[in-house]
Amino acid sequence: MPAKHINDYRRPLFLFNQHLETIYPALFRKIKGLPTPAKEKLKTPDNDFIACDIYRQNARRLLIVQHGLEGDSTRPYVLGMVRAFYDNDYDVCAWNYRGCGEEMNLQPQFYHSGATLDLEVVVDRFKDEYDDITLVGFSLGGNLTLKYLGEKARPGQVKRAIVFSTPLDLSSGSDNLSTPNCYIYERRFLRLLREKILRKAEIMPDKIDASLLEKVKTVRDFDEYYTGPLHGFEGAEDYYTKNSSKHFLSGIRIPTLIVNALNDPFLPGKSLDHGLASDLKMVFFETPAVGGHVGFSAFNRMGLYWSEERALNFSLEY
Repeated sequence: MPAKHINDYRRPLFLFNQHLETIYPALFRKIKGLPTPAKEKLKTPDNDFIACDIYRQNARRLLIVQHGLEGDSTRPYVLGMVRAFYDNDYDVCAWNYRGCGEEMNLQPQFYHSGATLDLEVVVDRFKDEYDDITLVGFSLGGNLTLKYLGEKARPGQVKRAIVFSTPLDLSSGSDNLSTPNCYIYERRFLRLLREKILRKAEIMPDKIDASLLEKVKTVRDFDEYYTGPLHGFEGAEDYYTKNSSKHFLSGIRIPTLIVNALNDPFLPGKSLDHGLASDLKMVFFETPAVGGHVGFSAFNRMGLYWSEERALNFSLEY
């Protein structure tokens, strides 16, 4: 569908720039009113596991949520979306990528932006239980969701998808993280990623070379020395090229909404290009002027952020 700028999101006055929009909800938002989820481990074909938090109320519809880089199923942006759909008669599964839950995964590899086989394991677990499945992805999870939908033109129980703050071009997105504007974000990601490598190296020192961390100064470096090789790619650029969701949009066959704010500090112009979706019948691409990265804060009596209302409305439309 023709991509469009949208102007109906108005950020709170005190969140007057892209960094406040991004950081405030991550640090200060608290999600209340959710039941304790059931915990379930799904076995993967390579004898690893995926840890899921499942919110059940015997609904007929299911939401599956994909978190962002170094996130997990308990982040405020995930739980906000969980609550929004749970309160509207959905069961919900919020799952953790390998190594992102409470327990370290079993294989040398972790997760990456295009690990669609893991998302397939999650969908397959529930596809016979629900006739109507909605996918929502954030940031890296948005790229994962779009690639999953487009690489095999998947029909079936997945009826629609909504993604927010998605790097459609991974290479330019990685380079953008290394600019001064994103310094604090890249430092945080690298700290968490380094900690994960050190933990895994203690468990399997014969398969994880922690000494390579000395060469890692940027996220691209981390992908060059770890993400790429651990997951069968030649290096960072090969990994980015083969997994960027912009290459898979034309294969999407269900209604899919992409929402990327124009002021998102993580996203360069290649992830805001309306031309990527202008000729596609099933892909809706919206670019609000503001919103930050996985932000879209709002204060109302329902406790919903604008992104959650937008996702709910799209699921009603389609």
